[in-house]
This record gives sequence, structure tokens and C-alpha cells, in this order.
Amino acid sequence: MSLSTLRTIASDRMEPGATFAGEINSSEAWQVLEDEQNSILVDVRSDAEWVFVGFPDLSALGKDLVKVSWQLFPDMSLNNSFLEQITESGCNKDSALMFICRSGARSRDAAQMCAAHGYSNVFNVCDGFEGRQNQDGHRGVLEGWKAAGLPWVQS
Repeated sequence: MSLSTLRTIASDRMEPGATFAGEINSSEAWQVLEDEQNSILVDVRSDAEWVFVGFPDLSALGKDLVKVSWQLFPDMSLNNSFLEQITESGCNKDSALMFICRSGARSRDAAQMCAAHGYSNVFNVCDGFEGRQNQDGHRGVLEGWKAAGLPWVQS
């Protein structure tokens, strides 16, 4: 999927007041990662989530997942070094940056912040890594990266 196609899809899902390029789902993110050389997936969950829940595996695409926590475990305070760490991780302001968290909330906040600081191709993976809870209170079944059957690993 080209960046221009992604922008069209994402902008159709845009909420009023959003400052980033738009919302995409996990499958669309995978397709962009596959098709766009300068695309990057940024996981903004906490280190505890990466260890205990797992994370997207991009090795089949020859890419690395960028991990930068939006909030810091265990108190879940905002990471005051977030933008600095995004820059240090190799994300440049013209790359297609797709932010993912558990269910799309923290990643949306991270996308908004990066867009406000000059990143021009910023997208929120709105279904997240695990998505919403099902009727039994379980995540990773209804929607999200895991439910879409995309590659992931767990420590």
C-alpha cells in the first residue's frame, strides 16, 4: 500500500480535532510496512507489556520494531523523554510512522504529539496490539494485531 493510499484511507477515519494523518488498522499497518521502505512501526506500550504480553515481530519484513514507552511502568507517568527517544530511535520527520499500543488510545496521544512537533506522516493503529475486550474480558480476540494473525513474539 502506498503512502498516498494510506493517507486517503486514514483521513476518512479522522476524528474532528485530530492533528495527525489518521487512523489505520493493524492489517493496513502491516501492508504499509511491507510496501513502504521508509515506514516504521513504533510500539508505545510499557516495557512490562512488551515482556509479558508480547510485541509485533517485523523480522519477516527485514525491519525492527521501535519501542518507545509513552508512559513509564510502574506508575504510568508520562515519558518526558518521548520525543527525544523517538528521534534517537531513527524516526525522521518524513517517515511514515505508525504508532501502536494495546488498544489505540496511548498511540493516538503519541501520534498527536509527534504531529504537533513536525512529523508529517503520522498514523495511529486504532485497533492496537490486543484491541477491545470480548464479552469474557479477554483481549487479542476481537481485533488488533494478534487477532489479525499478524506475526508477534512473546518473551
